Amino acid sequence: MKISHRLVIIIAVFTTCLISANTIAVKVIGTGSYILPAAIFVFPISYIFGDILTEVYGYQVARRVIWLAFACNLLFVLFTWIGQLLPPAPFWEGQKAYENILGYTPRLLAASLGGYLVGEFVNSFVLARMKLLTGGRWLWSRTITSTIFGEGLDTAIFITLAYIGTPTFAPIMIFNHWVTKVGIEIVLTPVTYIIVNRLKRREGIDTYDYGTRFNPFFISEKG
Repeated sequence: MKISHRLVIIIAVFTTCLISANTIAVKVIGTGSYILPAAIFVFPISYIFGDILTEVYGYQVARRVIWLAFACNLLFVLFTWIGQLLPPAPFWEGQKAYENILGYTPRLLAASLGGYLVGEFVNSFVLARMKLLTGGRWLWSRTITSTIFGEGLDTAIFITLAYIGTPTFAPIMIFNHWVTKVGIEIVLTPVTYIIVNRLKRREGIDTYDYGTRFNPFFISEKG
């Protein structure tokens, strides 16, 4: 398949969302018992673009992008870790702050390995299968349903691995995070419709995953 500049933009935004989320999730926000990671507004955006990838370009393309984004995130973490190991200048007083924020990234990566990969692949799988079942109708039902399943698994895995054993961890975080992300997805459904419809017209494609092998580890053209 020819790679258009529109697909490149979507891949870039999708990857940026993942890296940003894993970085700013260190900060915890909330009032009272309603506690959430600061990345709460980023995760739904990544899922929206995941929906767009699958709906327009198909599961095979989405599968490659999911792995590519994760590889880019791993590279970011490696560079961040090397930066932490380099000796700071005598006059620079930010080493401790650097370690407190960016030094937490490897644990978030481990949480992302379980949460992001499982969540994104389940999201893409559900949307692709529902598109076949619905004959391409009712996009809203596919984006919301896939998000409920994908974000649910992503949230449970990510929050548990990222925060368990810390003072900020509480099971209610999982529920609050999940409900909030699904709510954002629902609110932004009209935006998803606009982007999907414009892409289908301008790209001249509307992919249906007939005969697709949904194993996330197959990345060949025939996979």
